[in-house]
Amino acid sequence: MTTSNAYAASEAAALGTTYDDIWLVAGQRTPFADYNGPLRDASATDLGICAARALFAKSGIPASEVNAIIAGNMAQSSFDAYFLPRHIGLYSGVNPLAPALLVQRLCCTGFETILTAADQISLGKASVVLAVGAESMSRNPVAAYTHRAGFRMGQVEFKDFLWEATKDTAPGIGMGDTAENLARRYAITREEVDRFAEQSFARAAAAWDGGYYHDEVSAVTNQTWELEGYKPRGIKLADRLTSFERDGHVRPTSFETLQKLKAAFGGVQTGGNSSAIVDGAAAVIVARGDWVRAHGLKPLARIVGGAAVAVPPEIMGIGPAPAIRAAAARAGISVSDIGRVEINEAFGAQYLACERELGLDRDKSNVHGGAIAIGHPLGASGVRLTLTAARALKEAGLQYGVSSACAGGGQGVAVLLENV
Repeated sequence: MTTSNAYAASEAAALGTTYDDIWLVAGQRTPFADYNGPLRDASATDLGICAARALFAKSGIPASEVNAIIAGNMAQSSFDAYFLPRHIGLYSGVNPLAPALLVQRLCCTGFETILTAADQISLGKASVVLAVGAESMSRNPVAAYTHRAGFRMGQVEFKDFLWEATKDTAPGIGMGDTAENLARRYAITREEVDRFAEQSFARAAAAWDGGYYHDEVSAVTNQTWELEGYKPRGIKLADRLTSFERDGHVRPTSFETLQKLKAAFGGVQTGGNSSAIVDGAAAVIVARGDWVRAHGLKPLARIVGGAAVAVPPEIMGIGPAPAIRAAAARAGISVSDIGRVEINEAFGAQYLACERELGLDRDKSNVHGGAIAIGHPLGASGVRLTLTAARALKEAGLQYGVSSACAGGGQGVAVLLENV
């Protein structure tokens, strides 16, 4: 079942734009680690520093060329979290005179770092921007919002922020429930969702085994970063590891194994066919065309444009469908012109609803696996998806690609790329 005009109003109200000569130049990310895994002791700031330093090391682009930092993060995972974008810039070697900005659009935060970077360049504010998304799901706090006035006996109310934050208090439901709503709307079965999850795991494992991710992912090692005149900081892996090199949640997972799991929300979704809870970060360079050409660089892709939309909160997962349509329409192309699609797999049913709504060819979508296998570190996923989409376009020799995700509260963002 499709409802091709159901989101026309969302598309019409989209905040979107196109860009002339703005480029996604290079990118790197950390491996994504399972919740409470090897990266559990690292803050989002330190993960962002790791990704940024790896980007400069792998690309050969001097950090000193950057004149703005845009960072994205959802949950504050350290007491210095307010300083996250500034500290990522300082400890990755960026000119200390380069201003830094934090952005947030829930699960679409990573895309927002890239589009905000492109906006700053198009407005003449910057020419080379470091865009970073970082998230530590493991360090989400156990918190209380009622303690400043003091506690009475038996009234201490500490709650798990990671769990509580998945509930949208407007419709009064959790994110998993929104996926179940889409499953009912699009008549998606448990078998279909588990088959899709099996494919996500298989594609990600094949991509790792075939070496695809080796050029995108840099190992995290125990290290200390010195900054003259300031306190050093660094990262130390858990479990006495000295190196963490590969996405930790990617493993062969059969349909039969997935079928044995209990429903998490009373329907088709389980822990196995939903996005993995992981820690990680990703970083890219966004730059003006004249700077790219002056330095003789071969960028990954041209950033054609992007769009952000709003949809009903109770079906928030459909957000990528109108966002992709809106981005394509503003660029003067159709969805059928897009050769590679990366949609965040927040939930298996959520992805399948978007696939049906857009009429996507599975052979063009999430071809190297998705968040069910790789994981979804909230603030980092948009950067990861856009980097993966750009590389997949080059690999296939196709012209247009798009990266997209839904966001809690009922939103969607898409970034449209061109392989030139």
